Amino acid sequence: MDQVKIGRFIAKSRKDKKLTQLQLAEKLGVSDRSVSKWENGRCLPDLSLFEPLCNELDITINELLSGEKIDKEHYEEKLEENIKDTIVYTNEKVIQKDKIISIMILALGLGITFIAFTIFPSESSWSSIYSILGVIISIIGFLKLLNKKTFMKKTLFAICYFIISMIILLGIDYINVKLNSVAPRYSYSIETGDKLIIYKSPLCNVYRINRNTKNEYYIIDSKKEYSEDTVPIVPFNRDKSGIDNIIKYKNQYIGNNSNIGNLINNLPLSEYGYVFEIDSNGNGITINYHMTDWYIVDNLYFQKCLLYNSVSIFSLIDNVDYIQYNFTGNSYIVKRNDLINNYPNYNDIVIDNNYNKENFNKYVENKVNDDKFVENIFKIYFKNISK
Repeated sequence: MDQVKIGRFIAKSRKDKKLTQLQLAEKLGVSDRSVSKWENGRCLPDLSLFEPLCNELDITINELLSGEKIDKEHYEEKLEENIKDTIVYTNEKVIQKDKIISIMILALGLGITFIAFTIFPSESSWSSIYSILGVIISIIGFLKLLNKKTFMKKTLFAICYFIISMIILLGIDYINVKLNSVAPRYSYSIETGDKLIIYKSPLCNVYRINRNTKNEYYIIDSKKEYSEDTVPIVPFNRDKSGIDNIIKYKNQYIGNNSNIGNLINNLPLSEYGYVFEIDSNGNGITINYHMTDWYIVDNLYFQKCLLYNSVSIFSLIDNVDYIQYNFTGNSYIVKRNDLINNYPNYNDIVIDNNYNKENFNKYVENKVNDDKFVENIFKIYFKNISK
């Protein structure tokens, strides 16, 4: 079926009837732009318009499909030819329409999956539900594109599509967990403890500790080596204050203000705001926190933070001799010789200027969870100088 030839024939027949494109369009109930497209050969009229169009132009449907006037001798021959062409054209239109619908369904499914990843927080069950729903919808669109395949082949393609899609989604989810420290979307088990939530997913376990507090942090356990009893739990933000982060501020001398400031900023209590001063002559640091010490006494949090901060500063900055902590309520001072010389296993943390992070976690980080140990150390070596 020659669209260009048919378009020229429509234009010639319209002009023979002394009709403008707009006048013909109004008679047929379409826009003049539609008539222009027909005459330019860009598309054919809808099948429902064939008869009224031919009536307006005083031609037969057979002549319309042939794109020319037909004499009686060739009428039957052209009729049979046009019927075949119309059937082919109609089938192609149906296939094209089905293809467009299939692509739209496929795009809808992928869009739902994308929206599920961007709108819902990772710990929300709706995120996983809608993303999987999106995959299923996209499978429907994908299968419609395979309309000539057998049922068995379609089933095989659907299974492969689903498996590949889920592998991709799990991979994206794992990367998101690693980069952004969030809960995994595809958790097959969620366990809630006193201090943490455990999300178990196919690729890793994620421990959400100190949830919904200023000190919330995540531990991504890709090797699945931890349990609720062995995972490192501290009352502060371990990602920020843990030795893996603060060790980069290790320095021999107290004089580097920028380095000291960065170290203090990453230690517990910095979230409440502070200013610090350096005593170059006495090799000391004074930290003035913008809070009262009795405001955070629950579970010995205040004492645990000062002990952790002191051991961290003394072990990372070689020549600091004392640290003074000032609050709006009280002031405390701790001296290197008093604390370090009597701190259990301190010599295992720094050995010949070589820092042992594993021992730091063992003898400092883990010890802040021992309330009795913290109370005893604080009572002996932290002097309240405001009394």
